[in-house]
Amino acid sequence: MSNMAVIEGVLERITYANEENGYTVARVDTGRGAGDLLTVVGALLGAQVGESLRMEGRWGSHSQYGKQFTVENYTTVLPATIQGIRRYLGSGLIKGIGPVMADRITTHFGVDTLDIIENAPKRLVEVPGLGPKRTKMIAVAWEEQKAIKEVMVFLQGVGVSTSIAVRIYKKYEDASISVVKNQPYRLAADVWGIGFLTADKIAQAVGIPHDSPERVKAGLQYALSQSSDQGHCYLPEERLIADGVKLLQVDTGLVIECLAELAADPEGVVREKVPSPEGGEPITAVYLVPFHRAELSLAGQVRRLLRTGEDRMPAFQDVDWEKALAWLATRTGASLAPEQEEAVRLALSRKVAVLTGGPGCGKSFTVRSIVELARAKRAKVVLAAPTGRAAKRLAELTGAEASTVHRLLELKPGGDAAYDRDRPLDADLVVVDEASMLDLLLANKLVKAVAPGAHLLLVGDVDQLPSVGAGEVLSDLLAEGSPVPAVRLTRIFRQAQQSGVVTNAHRINAGQPPLTEGLSDFFLFVEDETADAGKLAVDVAARRIPAKFGLDPRRDVQVLAPMHRGPAGAGELNGLLQQSITPGRPDLPEKRFGGRVFRVGDKVTQIRNNYDKGENGVFNGTVGVVTGLDLDEQRLTVRTDEDEEIGYDFDELDELAHAYAMTIHRSQGSEYPAVVIPVTNSAWMMLQRNLLYTAVTRAKKLVVLVGSRKAIGQAVRTVSAGRRCTALDFRLRGGSGEDFS
Repeated sequence: MSNMAVIEGVLERITYANEENGYTVARVDTGRGAGDLLTVVGALLGAQVGESLRMEGRWGSHSQYGKQFTVENYTTVLPATIQGIRRYLGSGLIKGIGPVMADRITTHFGVDTLDIIENAPKRLVEVPGLGPKRTKMIAVAWEEQKAIKEVMVFLQGVGVSTSIAVRIYKKYEDASISVVKNQPYRLAADVWGIGFLTADKIAQAVGIPHDSPERVKAGLQYALSQSSDQGHCYLPEERLIADGVKLLQVDTGLVIECLAELAADPEGVVREKVPSPEGGEPITAVYLVPFHRAELSLAGQVRRLLRTGEDRMPAFQDVDWEKALAWLATRTGASLAPEQEEAVRLALSRKVAVLTGGPGCGKSFTVRSIVELARAKRAKVVLAAPTGRAAKRLAELTGAEASTVHRLLELKPGGDAAYDRDRPLDADLVVVDEASMLDLLLANKLVKAVAPGAHLLLVGDVDQLPSVGAGEVLSDLLAEGSPVPAVRLTRIFRQAQQSGVVTNAHRINAGQPPLTEGLSDFFLFVEDETADAGKLAVDVAARRIPAKFGLDPRRDVQVLAPMHRGPAGAGELNGLLQQSITPGRPDLPEKRFGGRVFRVGDKVTQIRNNYDKGENGVFNGTVGVVTGLDLDEQRLTVRTDEDEEIGYDFDELDELAHAYAMTIHRSQGSEYPAVVIPVTNSAWMMLQRNLLYTAVTRAKKLVVLVGSRKAIGQAVRTVSAGRRCTALDFRLRGGSGEDFS
């Protein structure tokens, strides 16, 4: 150990931080003067810019960055000089103190500043501009910071990253250490961002045995929740057991025992016989309880709505359709095609109906016609869509108010809705657009809130990707033998035939390669190298499209990537697009969080459902622009697509990601004037027809593909492999697990 060294210095800036393992690259001022900063690397978990650190480690050299110090462990040392204290306080560490206030406080109290904050915080009111309210806030923040530091030190010992440690503290406060020591698997259920793997690592560090039943049960529930993230509502029992053995590295017998215990627990899992998704013999499905409840409930509600004798729009049972449609044509200035007429009749005379079809086939005009006729008979019409953008579009189309499904149902913290079976929506006709995005849990909440006798019309393109959440509700409602009546629009209207975007969407959907020559709204830039294709996509989005078509690169152009990782993935492209569109400026504040930097003007998206934010929660996929960044208050403000101002404390920034580029999955339900799609060989495993089709159909006016012809060919040829594990279609037909007993 003789080559171990100890250095002290002030943490000046964090160049890179991996939130998962705490590996950090930072610059430290060791007081050598001349503005000389030293590069330090290693586990600087929990260290904040402005803190004085005593670091133990080894000297080394890096081929590109020269001399550097590898930190093995560190302790925080409170700074002793006025300059150090000023920097420490002004670093944003304590809420309510920014650089200006830090300067005033240290000018007033000098080297005693930290002692005063610690032992006599009421004296802070002596500082000009600090009132009792701000003083109290600083004292509370200081105490919290101290308590967090204690928890941090403990969590650091068991290998937890900073942002997760802060979250654990926020959830359990003083009980944090006790929960982590005694019930580490609770963390996976209670704390967003901690999965089973992190909880398992912590459990190992605090000495929970490898074959503990508690560990095995938590692992099985984790395997099921992972599968729901991939869209499955259940897993076949054999597959779950095999996944459990592989994940947990324990005996099959132990996994089978623990699964039986979970199945006996009302809040554990549900086992039930269902038809095999591949056909053949029935299988035993294992569900997490909420998904089983939702599947039973959704099928039951749909069948109840279809069967009810009540009708809130009785006028359409014996209407003279010829007369009604003629009146409609004078209102809208156009006649309906026969299949559109059929859809109008269905929606107004049946209690539940589905309207599906690709772009340019007149879905929008059909919806507008249905709404016009319903309103003519004084029906109360409610319009909704899963995303803010889709709701806006629906409102423009029909001239009536439309909201997101979440807002319509007024979802509350915990995910309960204000409207449900006991308090249904006051609506005669509920129209939901972009219904391919409805996952099982949201569809169940929605259908529950439809009053008996009211009509429900679900509109969507079943050929697009299924929902991000579990289930494929639209597909199941359209499955063979489903009791739900449906119309599929197939005829492409003449003006839509002139659009390269519409033509190519239908070609891709039919398994034909898109036409990329001689069109004014659909282009291909060939670039076989993945990294070069990524850079070219950025140039096209940030510079070429704005220059040629006069579109705003932030508002009108969206880069959609098949995957998040890799040189042409959404993660990498976001960094490059931010540099192009919202570069850093010395006079503008910015906030570094983990590996990301947030600036005013950034395009961002929410990446989890948070029911506590905004008027009715902010939901996964909500997009907005950063409009404010206050380093003193440690708060960032976002104006969402729904024109709502949402505040984020700096320790909540892991809920936000940049959205200059996003994965095609995340773009569902949104439309953009122009779309740039990198299609590269590195995304080979992801390239499927419905993925490319969904990306192309997001564009209103312009599509630019960037990448290799080979990769595009692969996407067009590959029909998505395998159905999701869902039994909704079986239940809609009236099936239950007892049918197989």
